[in-house]
Amino acid sequence: MIRLVPLPIVERIQPGDDLVALLAAAVVAAGEELQSGDVLVVAQKPISKAEGRIVDLADVEPSAEALAIAAEDDGDARVVEVILRESVEVVRRRGSFIIGRTAHGHVCGSAGVDRSNQNMPDQVTLLPVDPDESAQRLHDGLHAMTGAVVAIVISDSFGRPFRRGTVGVAIGAAGFAPVVEHAGRLDDAGRELHATRVHMADQLASAAELALGPYGGVPAVLIRGVELEPGFEGATEGVIDRDKDLFA
Repeated sequence: MIRLVPLPIVERIQPGDDLVALLAAAVVAAGEELQSGDVLVVAQKPISKAEGRIVDLADVEPSAEALAIAAEDDGDARVVEVILRESVEVVRRRGSFIIGRTAHGHVCGSAGVDRSNQNMPDQVTLLPVDPDESAQRLHDGLHAMTGAVVAIVISDSFGRPFRRGTVGVAIGAAGFAPVVEHAGRLDDAGRELHATRVHMADQLASAAELALGPYGGVPAVLIRGVELEPGFEGATEGVIDRDKDLFA
């Protein structure tokens, strides 16, 4: 049986907060105890806040390009400027709504720049500098604190080509193989699979969205009962090469 346990944290995350301690306390408050083999899916925003990936829009001077883009639909030129800075490539754009490719290789709305659920009204958060490294720190920190070897997924909400609505996507991972290759294995009819890859990290992130919700207050979800394969690759292992991306 697979169980999902939401882990609310009352405190608003501030730069420098000890997320390992906060998450461990949230698990105990939920009446659980971390066990080896568990998965913790942690939303991106508390990671970014704890790491100080916060921009005060009052300090942003929009470029001429940002001003011109924002003028197309009365967007906020300061936000546009931050998105342009975070994008190594603008993949698509409609007015000030930008799909950007980040330095990590992720293609997402606003290049991950987010104005919702902020501690102050005129701030935005950016994606972590290295989400896989952030996941590894949580993995190592929780192991040191609790003794449990726990898989970590850092999740964000992404839209997808040809589909309405967002789903949870893994932007960081540690402690397991995020993408599993099933080629060479047999299906239930005994036929050999030839080209089947399963993105386990994305599946965990999307499942956790059922408990995380879009409104904040639940920054993490404990998932128990999932069998994972060992591995050391991070979530960037699941980013398709640009020359193979039909939607690039």
